[in-house]
Amino acid sequence: MINRSYCPCCLQYMIKLCLHLKSQQYNIIRWHLFVIFLLCNCIVSAFEPDFVIPLENVTVAQGRDATFTCVVNNLGGHRVSGDSTPARVAWIKADAKAILAIHEHVITNNDRLSVTHNDYNTWTLNIRNVKMEDAGKYMCQVNTDPMKMQTAMLEVVIPPDIINEETSGDMMVPEGGSAKLVCRARGHPKPKITWRREDGREIIARNGAHQKTKALAVEGEMLTLSKVTRSEMGAYMCIASNGVPPSVSKRMKLQVHFHPLVQVPNQLVGAPVLTDVTLICNVEASPKAINYWQRENGEMIIAGERYVLTEKEVNMYAVEMILHIKRLQSTDFGGYKCISKNSIGDTEGTIRLYEMERPGKKTHRDEDLNEVTKNEIVLKENRHEDSARNQNGRLYKERGSDAGIYGSYASHTPTKQWELVKLITMSTLIALLTSTRNLFLLLLPLSSTNDSNQRSNNDRERRKTKSHLNINAS
Repeated sequence: MINRSYCPCCLQYMIKLCLHLKSQQYNIIRWHLFVIFLLCNCIVSAFEPDFVIPLENVTVAQGRDATFTCVVNNLGGHRVSGDSTPARVAWIKADAKAILAIHEHVITNNDRLSVTHNDYNTWTLNIRNVKMEDAGKYMCQVNTDPMKMQTAMLEVVIPPDIINEETSGDMMVPEGGSAKLVCRARGHPKPKITWRREDGREIIARNGAHQKTKALAVEGEMLTLSKVTRSEMGAYMCIASNGVPPSVSKRMKLQVHFHPLVQVPNQLVGAPVLTDVTLICNVEASPKAINYWQRENGEMIIAGERYVLTEKEVNMYAVEMILHIKRLQSTDFGGYKCISKNSIGDTEGTIRLYEMERPGKKTHRDEDLNEVTKNEIVLKENRHEDSARNQNGRLYKERGSDAGIYGSYASHTPTKQWELVKLITMSTLIALLTSTRNLFLLLLPLSSTNDSNQRSNNDRERRKTKSHLNINAS
């Protein structure tokens, strides 16, 4: 805007010219006067105050400092129209219509405000430890006629903060039930709430009986989970953010309760005696269950030198029960039970442990059979030697190759094998005696029957002969 206070010397010169001019010269001189008027007006307006750069908007977090900078040229020698007072810069809170400071003097009763001037053309308004009530429109004004001003906005932002009183905590629900998690936060601008699972798995939202959607993140203050399953158990994160760092979050643990479940990977386990064996049961239960092992007769297994009991946690509700038995004995074979109990119920799984042959046991049996066969051969050779001895009691060699082989083997037979031969011989004799006795017992009834038949026949013959004699006599 242009100040309309004209130069006095220019006005006096124009008035004098107008009084002495004749009408014919008026048109020519009129244009000269107009040019002089413009020149005078431009010279005066060239020294009026002017803003060099616009006043910029400021956004600051609550508790930080904010500054507004106003740069004005040609303010030093300017005088307000009709007054000898020089023009000055003032700071005003426009929306409250309150003068804050004039030049470097603070008017308002606020010790957090100050104004600095660099003795040239720059005025700076400083606001320390900004509060929410400091937000609004600020004005840099120069008291010219008419007034010149610039305005800018101060936006005070507040980082998000979760309202614990209005936010859910840890929650427990039965399997198949519903859960509603609520998270509320304050801040400026209003924070946005996002839900995520701590383990990075998807959140399952069910709409209706068969509609199901999965998402890694869900927005909104309330998260509703319906027909909850044990796989949805875990920690959920409520994250509040509004673009003002830092974002904040709260952890909520969802506990799903259900009856224990026992799964047995191998229900039939075999192992040889004097080896180690491991029995495994997989248990799922919530709340946490008491797990232990029993024999099929109800005897509880206690950890000790030969029994090692361990549990390996798989996730929040699943564990692996492990029973390690060292140096198996014959009494260890049989049934084993892995039992799980919690406040809702109990269940059990069964494993049967049976005995297996050692990997080298079959080889030993084959060797024993070979020894028996060799002993039989030696026995035959001894019998052959007894029949082949001459009058001098010496052993002669038969022509057959078998005799040479038998004689060679018999000279190297150990004492233990001779004992086995004696045992086999005794067993054979006992078997022969038993067979002879049984045969005798079978034949005895037959002979007695034959004798009785013979006696009856003889009696009949004697009666017939006697009857014939009586007839002849008569």
